[in-house]
Amino acid sequence: ATVLADPAPATLLDDIGTWLTARLDARAAWEAPRGTVAPDCDALVTAVADYRHRLVIVSPEVGLGVIPATRSGRLFRDEIGTLNQRLAQVCDEAFLVVAGLPVRLK
Repeated sequence: ATVLADPAPATLLDDIGTWLTARLDARAAWEAPRGTVAPDCDALVTAVADYRHRLVIVSPEVGLGVIPATRSGRLFRDEIGTLNQRLAQVCDEAFLVVAGLPVRLK
């Protein structure tokens, strides 16, 4: 979120999954209840909503497959799913890329 405070003509965030993993690590949230990283996610969503230049965000979609067997896998799936939804709400466009083909969602 702090990087987005310094506007650039175009910015690529690749990828939000890595960012979320780092936030889960920083807050020792892997064994904590869901929502432990909510303050970090809130700050990111606000920064994205306030960003007025070209911004492309890459994020994994992990909710289309098998339910992860581990608690940490389920936590990541749930947190990234919620974050993806929130980011899509504040973005002008959203695409799902399947087999290299972009499918416009919004």
